[in-house]
Amino acid sequence: MLAQISRRIGELKQEMVDVLCHLISVPAISPDYGFPGEYDRAQELLKIIQNLPFDDVQIFNCPDERAKGKVRPNMLAYYKGKDPRKRLWILTHLDTVPPGDMDKWTETDPFKPLVKDGKVYGRGSEDNLQSLVSSLFAVKALMDLGVKPSHTVILAFVSDEESGNKRGLEWLIKEHPELFQKEDMVLVPDSGNEDGTFIEIAEKSMLWLKVKIYGHQVHASLPNYGLNAHRIGIDMGYRLDKRLREAFSKEDQLYDPPYSTFEPTMVKGPSDSPNIVPGYHEFVFDCRVLPEYPLDQVISLFKEEAERVKKAHSKNGLPKMEFEILHRLDAPAPTPAESPIVKMLQKAIKELRGLEAKPGGIGGGTFAAYFRKLGIPAAVWCTIDRKAHQPNEYAKIENLVEDAKVMAALAVY
Repeated sequence: MLAQISRRIGELKQEMVDVLCHLISVPAISPDYGFPGEYDRAQELLKIIQNLPFDDVQIFNCPDERAKGKVRPNMLAYYKGKDPRKRLWILTHLDTVPPGDMDKWTETDPFKPLVKDGKVYGRGSEDNLQSLVSSLFAVKALMDLGVKPSHTVILAFVSDEESGNKRGLEWLIKEHPELFQKEDMVLVPDSGNEDGTFIEIAEKSMLWLKVKIYGHQVHASLPNYGLNAHRIGIDMGYRLDKRLREAFSKEDQLYDPPYSTFEPTMVKGPSDSPNIVPGYHEFVFDCRVLPEYPLDQVISLFKEEAERVKKAHSKNGLPKMEFEILHRLDAPAPTPAESPIVKMLQKAIKELRGLEAKPGGIGGGTFAAYFRKLGIPAAVWCTIDRKAHQPNEYAKIENLVEDAKVMAALAVY
């Protein structure tokens, strides 16, 4: 039967490419980045879903006054299996990150998909529309053949993954806990490697911490009358970069990379002229921390270093510093390597590709952490070239098709 399903998925290749291109062409970027959100893309996807014989389709709109339609849509599509007690979730996200530097998009405009050399270029092509389309067509192939899956398959298409999940999966779990069962199995196809031999079962803790520094703005020719917040920010960033890596230096080979990472990312200041000493400066650290280190320890180090920097630059009661936690996720216990979802994935990859897939951990954050907190085993897997968030992002058509075959196999095992 699996050979027949695989053949059917291969026959659907062009339709899969067409759907992927269509969804890329409909931007879905969070209001957190100044865009209208996922509403338009969700509506286009809903049209496709409604033309397929799903047993049930549920829409859960999280309110958001900033977004188009004033909602952030989350959709669940159910295809019932032979045993209603067994349920397999496949979760993908509707949203994408902003395109970034447009000058670096040399293949095509981010939202004008281009099919070239076996790839589909466009923002969101790999992250996460490739897997979204694969999951949809894995189920479509079963429907076309009249195959009833062993498990009820729940395809989840959710919002807000790229900006914290507050209006996506996290909101669903909080507001609709009845949707989730301890006996469920979960696949999150949102991280992987080039040949599909890596199954993520563990994640680091995640912390996005913004540091706000207040000095005193003056003319650059008279710096002695002010306090340069930018200079203080440089000093603070340098000290943090050094101390964080020293204080949290242990390694665990389960993860890639095997150590905690602390990356300064966003920087902002109000100075819009070369002759202004800025009175305000802010920056963000993206911290991916091995689970053995409590995030409260990381936050304490930030505060300790802030006191040292304030003392070093003290002048007329300044500088002042504030901290804002943009996102925090304390790592839950890993999914056991012997859990059914992991063993089924290994079986499918071996049967369909002849490869041995191994479990491991990552620094990135995925939906899987939320399920692990609920005690529901979740595995993260897909086949990607790791082009997410980059200019000229692309999805390989081969991966689009072959991953759908693996997802279909999970449904019928």
